[in-house]
Amino acid sequence: MDERIKDIKKKSLAGRLVRRYVVNKYTITVFVFLVWMVFFDNTSFLVINELNGEIRDQKQQLDFYKTQYEKNDGFYKKLMENKSEREKYARENYFMKKDNEEIFILVPDSTVTH
Repeated sequence: MDERIKDIKKKSLAGRLVRRYVVNKYTITVFVFLVWMVFFDNTSFLVINELNGEIRDQKQQLDFYKTQYEKNDGFYKKLMENKSEREKYARENYFMKKDNEEIFILVPDSTVTH
């Protein structure tokens, strides 16, 4: 009989602790608030994580475009400062020529196999 009473007291003590702390209206409110903030709010953890990923991607893209700009800016300055470089670029890319020159454009034949 004494063992049953001890078991009942242990169960009732555990039940009282559960009712006191887990079923407490403040505990439930805090739990619901945390679930709301993590999953459903506009500023939830998931949304912020996704936006941080987009920011990282945009920074990588910005770095790429900065390096491309620096490379092209250096090339542009080289062309504007040196007349022979301008002529070389115009001849190679736009097939321009001087008055006393002839240009022959050689295109590799794709049907010939080696």
